[in-house]
Amino acid sequence: MPHDADLPVSRPQTTYVVEHLRTGFIENGAGAGSRLPSIRRLTRELAVGRNTVIEAYEHLVAEGLVHSRPGAGFFVAERARSGQEDTIPVSLADVTSENWRLFEQDDTRLKLGCGWLPDDWREIDDLAHAIRSVTRQSRAGVFDYSPPLGTPALRTLIQQRLRRLGIETHANQILLTGGGSHALDLLVRLLIRPGDTVLVESPGYYNLLGLLRLQRANIIAVPRRADGPDIERLEALLLEHRPSLMFINSVFQNPTGTSLSAPIAHRLLRLAERHDVRIIEDDIYADFQNTPSVRLSELDGLDRVIYVGSFSKSLSCSLRVGFISGQPELIRRLVDVKMLTSISAPHFAEQVLATMLQNGSYRRMMERLRVRLARQMSATLALLRKAGWQIFDAPAGGLFVWTRHPDIESSQRLVAHAATRGIALSPGRVFLPEARDTPWLRINVAYATDARARRFLADPANDRA
Repeated sequence: MPHDADLPVSRPQTTYVVEHLRTGFIENGAGAGSRLPSIRRLTRELAVGRNTVIEAYEHLVAEGLVHSRPGAGFFVAERARSGQEDTIPVSLADVTSENWRLFEQDDTRLKLGCGWLPDDWREIDDLAHAIRSVTRQSRAGVFDYSPPLGTPALRTLIQQRLRRLGIETHANQILLTGGGSHALDLLVRLLIRPGDTVLVESPGYYNLLGLLRLQRANIIAVPRRADGPDIERLEALLLEHRPSLMFINSVFQNPTGTSLSAPIAHRLLRLAERHDVRIIEDDIYADFQNTPSVRLSELDGLDRVIYVGSFSKSLSCSLRVGFISGQPELIRRLVDVKMLTSISAPHFAEQVLATMLQNGSYRRMMERLRVRLARQMSATLALLRKAGWQIFDAPAGGLFVWTRHPDIESSQRLVAHAATRGIALSPGRVFLPEARDTPWLRINVAYATDARARRFLADPANDRA
């Protein structure tokens, strides 16, 4: 056992401890997920100061070789096993894709693969009335920053809405954000360090995958089934990788359109408790659902589950309002991240939404939207079946169908064929953590009965159609 006097005077103690851990454990036998010696043990065995050991571990965490689990200690990160520290994409070119082309202001293309409602579906009258009300009644609503947690009246209204889903929380346990993606970004920044292992659904939300790659997380894919994540595969992955966090899109999942069943939800929570895993429940399509189904946050009481919601998909892509609900200590920490990175969510958008929730116009708008989406879903499924497409599972509502054509093995080819007809699609690979080519792709049912979509779905390989 070396003592301070035995250490080379030219080599700092922290460097010595880092190299001791790297060569003695990480590179020479300790597999991914293996527990590393405690701070107390290393302090005693190496005869160095406690702060020296802490600094050494922080250095290895920053390198992505080690990840920490509060209350449990330090563990070898997944990517440390292969020694390929630079294989996780981190550049903007690596984590973005041709999917961004869907956001271009080109009104001539049919955006059959996008994730939002068509402009001509948007109801402007009630929204315009709310905007006028805010501008008349409150200069602060137009010009001021929103409070750190967000507009108090809107947080109370969201609390009441969550109660109708069976989710009990307090208004001070709700943090308003600039949409659902902003909420996920705040959670990724706070809860994940480079090298941390996290579980995601496959297929899943491409923007979340990009955020995790930017954070240098070790992403492990859990196959998505019609009723939720593949529980048997999930249990094996929990045992193998010992992740700290899992992301799940519980209702009208993006991109499959499927929803979590009650039996799978109960089994998922039991596994999360057994393996000490936190779950982030993304529920941004809640308002597209006629009859509420089970939520993990309802069953768990927001103990180890963190709930994310949004109004951007339903109300307006421009008036971006989302929120996070969780334990008070988590919300306090998220406020710091929010204030440091964006200062405030859009106060004006929060005021407009609060007005529409209070006067009932948002509720009535959603009732009409759900009826229209149900008709579109039924018509789209009929179109796909008639043309021989394979459907992953028939969704009960929402925006998306995950589908493939039996004669075309690459969704990249489908995207290319669609482009020749003025139709924009997203290749299926952007929804897969491993980004491999796949025959599956996402169809937005709100656009699917357009004449161009009908012709394409009937004969997707004919570039001259």
